[in-house]
Amino acid sequence: MKILTLILALLFTSQVVQAGDIQLRKIVIKSGDVDVPAEIAIPAGKGPFPPVLYIHAKRGYDEVDQRHIASLAKQGFAVLAPDWQAGRFIERWPSAHDPATENDVEAGLDALMALPEACKIPVGVVGYSRGGYYSIRLAAKRGKDVAAIAAYAGHMQNPNAPEPEQLFSVAPEIAQITTPLLFLIGEQDFELRRINGGRAFYALYERGVPVEMQYYPLARRAFDFRNDQTPEEKIATRHARERVRGWLQKYMKLDKNGRCS
Repeated sequence: MKILTLILALLFTSQVVQAGDIQLRKIVIKSGDVDVPAEIAIPAGKGPFPPVLYIHAKRGYDEVDQRHIASLAKQGFAVLAPDWQAGRFIERWPSAHDPATENDVEAGLDALMALPEACKIPVGVVGYSRGGYYSIRLAAKRGKDVAAIAAYAGHMQNPNAPEPEQLFSVAPEIAQITTPLLFLIGEQDFELRRINGGRAFYALYERGVPVEMQYYPLARRAFDFRNDQTPEEKIATRHARERVRGWLQKYMKLDKNGRCS
């Protein structure tokens, strides 16, 4: 499956763009009978590089996400970002969760692990909002392939769960995963998301799973890409990017230079 995914990805590779000291390229991954667009960001220099799967939010994959994967590549990671909405013609901001899209994200994981530029080690996952839910679902299913998760305002409950469960419980995967999880969120984000993330933090901690919660004072929802960023939110963004890099380096077992051991 992984070999087939790589072949298909290479066949569908489109224009390669050199963006400063990184390389960006677009591919299409086959997920069953669905063509899943994806973007890859590769650092400058000689690989292989530690692999990171980037899972976007329900707002859709756009230039904000492209800047984010570029920043990860500049930190030394080989990044693949599947667009889990475009392949199934899902409009931006869907309320409901389509479980079939989890297969598309998993196909992205297979493609990432098959990349010639990527080290053959368990991957790091960076999930944004709804991407956080995909992250824990993937870790529950493919735990041996996922070394660490960093979730920005991650949704720690099934979006299709009824309202009481959104408030008073977390996704069952939280009781299953052993993957280290870093949760980052602004203190002025939605109260429900903060409550949901907080419950996940305590549940993972009680089970002995490495977990940390990073709150950012004075930071609003989407603090790291708002057009009206405050000075504090700009600092929070820099801190968050460094925090995630450190988390991935630690649990992906990279060396002091951020390279595969």
